[in-house]
Amino acid sequence: MGRIVVEVMPKPEILDPQGKAIRSGLERMGLSAFADVRQGKLFHLDVEGPVTDEALAAAREAAGTLLSNPVIEDVIAVREATPEEAAQ
Repeated sequence: MGRIVVEVMPKPEILDPQGKAIRSGLERMGLSAFADVRQGKLFHLDVEGPVTDEALAAAREAAGTLLSNPVIEDVIAVREATPEEAAQ
């Protein structure tokens, strides 16, 4: 079984209140090394058999139409999972 990873992030010009809340929480924990935090989404799409070019193309289409809101989010990556990611 293969796995495709899709990463989606808010566009840079879009406010990210969850990211700001996480950054604030990190500072309260004494972890002040981070200048900014942006929270995105990560999808694991499993396919029967190995990941093919056709499966990646279908994942790109899904990423641009269903998995993300193209008005406020960017699809950062659509790729085959690393062995470590595939084992999760």
